[in-house]
Amino acid sequence: MSAQPQAQQPAVIREDREGIATLTMNRPAQMNLLTDEMLGALQDSFDAIAKDRAVRVVVLAAAGKGFCAGHDLKEIRALGEQPKISGLFAKCSRMMMSIQNLPQPVIAKVQGAAAAAGCQLVAQCDLAVAVDTAKFVTSGVTWGFFCSTPGVAIGRNLQRKHAMEMLLTGEPIGAARALEWGLVNRVVPAGQLDSEVLRLAGTIAAKPPATVAAGKRGFYQQMDMDLARAYALAGEVIASSFAHAEGKEGMAAFIEKRPPAWKQ
Repeated sequence: MSAQPQAQQPAVIREDREGIATLTMNRPAQMNLLTDEMLGALQDSFDAIAKDRAVRVVVLAAAGKGFCAGHDLKEIRALGEQPKISGLFAKCSRMMMSIQNLPQPVIAKVQGAAAAAGCQLVAQCDLAVAVDTAKFVTSGVTWGFFCSTPGVAIGRNLQRKHAMEMLLTGEPIGAARALEWGLVNRVVPAGQLDSEVLRLAGTIAAKPPATVAAGKRGFYQQMDMDLARAYALAGEVIASSFAHAEGKEGMAAFIEKRPPAWKQ
């Protein structure tokens, strides 16, 4: 029996296991381009997961050799007019912000090249694990369109001069440099990618979910504040964590020298 045509397969495949939801971008022949279809599929997936209390961690993966090659230039060229192109980028930005707004942490599982908005996608995730052969590039400047939207996420991960080097030169960096600059958390051989992502996701999934959700939300909120407002917000977040049932159980477990028993 012949394989099902790519266009008839879902753009994003979801698989849930033990509190970990894995979303796999499923357009390998297109290097998982962020087409209108792919953006819609990712948005729908994140919206569903945001309401799913059974999900503790999200893994964002990709089929094929490449993680994501960014936007589809043929699609953008066909749109032609700036208002229509702006609409596509607004849709992309909404999807990117959904990752940060999710209560669950999101781990990018990078098995290949991540270019332009694909590199942005890696940067937008809370954590990232990459194979040692992965490449990261924001090459738009070379072709006359500065990677401004990727620069939002990349500029919030890397030091400014590192971010600007990527954005201004359009030259790729390898996985080791991406680790050094803070774009990814772990770099492993291809044969260890699955196990390392699962280990990291499992570690987080074992933590109390309300605490993780509040901590993630508070972390991103305070990053854009001055020092006094950041400490004020962080103080309220940590105080609410201690007052929450999870915090009370955690304190009791620590004092009683036993593992905490989190409610499902």
